[in-house]
Amino acid sequence: MYDRIFSATLAFALLIGGTLAIGSEMFGTNTPATSKAATQAQVAVVQLPTVVIVGRRIQPAAEVASIDSTEAGAQRVQ
Repeated sequence: MYDRIFSATLAFALLIGGTLAIGSEMFGTNTPATSKAATQAQVAVVQLPTVVIVGRRIQPAAEVASIDSTEAGAQRVQ
């Protein structure tokens, strides 16, 4: 019985919280205070060197594709 009441209360609390969050964003009441440090912040830009990746496929000793022709009339590629 308590779990039904708790889950309903939790659902309504989340709905109310979401509505308040959206409403505060719509009306602009959640604007942070701007300071000189926040407006004059500078970011250091770093350019990394170009990376070239070279890959090679190792050829197996056996053939890559072979035909299985042990049965008469049926051939399949493995």
